[in-house]
Amino acid sequence: MVFDPKDPLQLPGDDKKKPAVSMNRLALWLVVGAVGAYLLISGLIGIIAKG
Repeated sequence: MVFDPKDPLQLPGDDKKKPAVSMNRLALWLVVGAVGAYLLISGLIGIIAKG
C-alpha cells in the first residue's frame, strides 16, 4: 500500500508528524492576539470608568 498524503480516508495513526509552526505564523498570531487583548482591556476599562 502506498501512502498518499492527499487521501481523505486515513486512519488517525497513519499521518506523520505535523509540520512545525513557522515563525511568520507565530508572529502573526502574537500580533493579532496583542491587538485583541488591547481592545478587550481598553473596552473593559472604558465601561468601568464610564459607569
